[in-house]
Amino acid sequence: MADPRFFTCRGPLSIARICELTGATAAPLADGNLLIEDVAPLAMATSGHLSFLDNTKYLTDLGTSEAGFCLLRAEHTDKAPKGMILLVSDNPYKAYALAAQAFYDQGGTGGNISPGAFVDSSAEVGNNVRIDAGAVVGPGVVIGSDCVIGAGASVSHCLIGNNVRIYPGVRIGQDGFGFAPDPAGHVKVPQLGRVIVEDNVEIGANTCIDRGAGPDTIIGAGTWIDNLVQIGHNVVLGKGCIIVAQVGISGSTKLGDFVVVGGQVGIAGHVSIGTGAQIAAKSGIIGNIEAGAVVGGYPAQPLRDWHRQSVMLARMVKDRKSGK
Repeated sequence: MADPRFFTCRGPLSIARICELTGATAAPLADGNLLIEDVAPLAMATSGHLSFLDNTKYLTDLGTSEAGFCLLRAEHTDKAPKGMILLVSDNPYKAYALAAQAFYDQGGTGGNISPGAFVDSSAEVGNNVRIDAGAVVGPGVVIGSDCVIGAGASVSHCLIGNNVRIYPGVRIGQDGFGFAPDPAGHVKVPQLGRVIVEDNVEIGANTCIDRGAGPDTIIGAGTWIDNLVQIGHNVVLGKGCIIVAQVGISGSTKLGDFVVVGGQVGIAGHVSIGTGAQIAAKSGIIGNIEAGAVVGGYPAQPLRDWHRQSVMLARMVKDRKSGK
């Protein structure tokens, strides 16, 4: 149910086709040839739309929705309105994502380099790469196939893999914040490394990734970085990391595979964060984090401990106000 001024729906698609694409299972009596016109949120959907329920906070919306079709888990089927055709999935949100991709082309690569972009003659650009207006690709840059470089982005001193999407305003490969402090005047340390962006990475708008000072800055395959993230020189991100908006990662810090970093987290330099660790939003990381740990607060600590301390502090303040 997207605005037709900006997005073109490729529907309708049959129930059978949606099940094939998503792995969902239709209700036993559903006609697989029945057509779905479009996708839409539960609160906005009408009879021709496919919606989904993943977060139980929206169970009320499910009960009142006019959607004709819905992706949901088996345990929620009894909450759906009578007459709604249900498509059961173990992961409704992922299933919805796959369905929505089938209905809408989100601006593929297309192999188009805008006349308003600048690509240095020494850069290497792979097949089917889209470079939008105002983007700058610097000398010696290598870009793999099936990539998108968004409007106004600049990439220099970097090697970019395949199927990488770089959103508008991104800055990759600029000097890191490297200097030798001196009362007579700080001395700049030449930044001689690169940025290596591996395959299947997404880098959100206005994110900045500094090139290495000597060793390279590395963004691991399958990592997704939100808008307005700062990644310092020599940082190494493992595979499949998720970095949410306004995170700052200081130089020479290493993240293992599949680390999740919540919004506005600050990470000090030269620390190591183990594989699978999760960091709550607004946390401050000043030391190493073990693999699989779930931490929060400032300085970060096990999340349950941080919550207990917050509750105890609130009680202490309340008791003091009441004169206890």
